[in-house]
Amino acid sequence: MFNIILKNRQPRNLLLIFEILSILLLFSLNNNHVDRYIVILFLGLILIVYISNLVLGKVSSGDNYIFLIVSMLLSLGIITIYRLSPKLGLRQLIWVLAGILVFYITYFIIRAMRKLEYMTIVYLGLSVLFFLLTLILAPSKYGAKNWIQIADGITIQLSEFTKILVIFLIASFYSNFNSHLKKLNYKHTSYYLMAVIYIFVGFLFIQRDLGTAVIFVGIYTLLQYVYDEDRKSILVNIGLMAVGSIVGFFAFSHVKNRIDIWLNPWTADKVNDLGRQIVQSLFGIGEGGFFGQGIGLGYPKQITLAHSDVIFSAICEEMGILTGIGIIMLYMLLVYRAIKIALNQEYLFYRILAIAVAILFTIQAFLNIGGVIKFIPMTGLTLPFISYGGSSMISSFVALGILQVTSEDLSYKYERGRDNEE
Repeated sequence: MFNIILKNRQPRNLLLIFEILSILLLFSLNNNHVDRYIVILFLGLILIVYISNLVLGKVSSGDNYIFLIVSMLLSLGIITIYRLSPKLGLRQLIWVLAGILVFYITYFIIRAMRKLEYMTIVYLGLSVLFFLLTLILAPSKYGAKNWIQIADGITIQLSEFTKILVIFLIASFYSNFNSHLKKLNYKHTSYYLMAVIYIFVGFLFIQRDLGTAVIFVGIYTLLQYVYDEDRKSILVNIGLMAVGSIVGFFAFSHVKNRIDIWLNPWTADKVNDLGRQIVQSLFGIGEGGFFGQGIGLGYPKQITLAHSDVIFSAICEEMGILTGIGIIMLYMLLVYRAIKIALNQEYLFYRILAIAVAILFTIQAFLNIGGVIKFIPMTGLTLPFISYGGSSMISSFVALGILQVTSEDLSYKYERGRDNEE
């Protein structure tokens, strides 16, 4: 079978071989009886990922490699999570299947909709609504209000989807709304968007979700640098970031703790308490060496939240630093192709969307991996497409669907729009 697959050297065929071998190895390590239902689900995932890559090449004229890159990332994530906890692995498998469905729904909806760049107020209103719903409905847990429980054992983090709305908000502002305000003789229009972004950051401060606040400010700042004509506003934004950082440090004890742990986690009181996660993370990476201990042969369960925040360390321990470097390169390839898509996109709104998605994946991957290797303080953010989590997985696939649309020639949208106007 493998010889037949290898004769047609398509990337999706190589991915298929990798997934089959990994799943067989994973099941062989399980001494207990493997439930038939789980086997069917895993085989279903392999089949769905393969068919999705095949179908995407038929329905989309854009970049079909970005879905292949993500398929590799999510395969590594599911394998690692299932090895850590079969129960969580099964849940993650279901989230991935839902994410692929959401990817196609997002792709077809955005591809069909017209004049998305004119809906600035809609994006603003929905973002505020999501923040208010979180503040009202989310219970306080460990001092934070992030998760809304919608059913027994099922929660949703609306800030994950607000990130997508903020991307659309910024893109629509710079491609249309800003020029509209100037035609109405409004002055200092750049500061209107800045005020909105920092109001959102204020909401996130109330929720104590500072990791997401960093993503919001990061996306806005980089897009502001590229597209804002008022260069003085960039200096104002830098000043506000500095003030926000100082306020966050003194206002939140967990920020002080994370910076303190980052600077020196090796004292006796920290190693067995607050600094245990980062210490075990570093030990895990070190124990893995270049080629890893082998799947099922390491001790990644000793790392706190190894399936979520620190999954990169768990992967490095059992699959080696070589695999860790491979993951970083996959993110670099994904971001490279997103930037290439933006440079080739003729229409400003979709060009900004592509750049924003590239920035989103870059910041989130950098903050996660940088935290677990002690390059920067840990933020608690998930690793896109790899870490356990439903909200993160779904929102990441929504972003990928947006990127897929922007990789296509969208002249048909504007031609039909002109026909309707005429």
